[in-house]
Amino acid sequence: MTEADRTALTLKLQQALPQLSGIATADSDRFAARLALYLSELEKWNRAYNLTAVRDTAAMLPRHIYDSLSVLPRLQGSRVLDVGTGAGLPGIPLAICQPGTRFTLLDSNGKKVRFLRHVTGMLALPNVDVVQARVETWTTALPFDTVLCRAFTSLADFVRSCAHLCAADGVLLAMKGKYPLDEIAALPSGWQLRSATSVQVHQLEGERHIVQLRRTEAAP
Repeated sequence: MTEADRTALTLKLQQALPQLSGIATADSDRFAARLALYLSELEKWNRAYNLTAVRDTAAMLPRHIYDSLSVLPRLQGSRVLDVGTGAGLPGIPLAICQPGTRFTLLDSNGKKVRFLRHVTGMLALPNVDVVQARVETWTTALPFDTVLCRAFTSLADFVRSCAHLCAADGVLLAMKGKYPLDEIAALPSGWQLRSATSVQVHQLEGERHIVQLRRTEAAP
């Protein structure tokens, strides 16, 4: 990506951010420049490391940035875990636009983790921690207020793999396409649906839902 391309991308983001997630115009300028730099690095690393199937920067805007930011208003608390973050989605766009929240990006893939450490250093994101581990076996002394994913194939797998990392009053947030009626019906005991919100992602066709799960009162 050339400097001119990045400048054009920054301008598009400056115009879009206040409409996407209620980000103040005063903040959108600095957030847009960092998001554009992130996409520039993602495009460059993607040529060698195949970090994402989306190759075109224009397509990355709605599919990666706008989609990631659609969950911003639904984050809970000051500690967020992005499970199976891959190239940092949705964690890095969220961390850029919500600097007061602590984000942990978790992935087991070494090349993706190397990219995450590189780009978080380049972007100077002090509110981001990067962890290479499998979620099923990773533990932490302080559980998370929000555990978030875009990657799990089913809500049941999400719960089984990640419940131990969620605080007692925390939430699991799953970013989905179509309304996952069958997956909701198959939730493991001790968890229930709190909400399933339809979201319209800017410039992205197709259904998108954000599913929020919480422990039931009877759960230990």
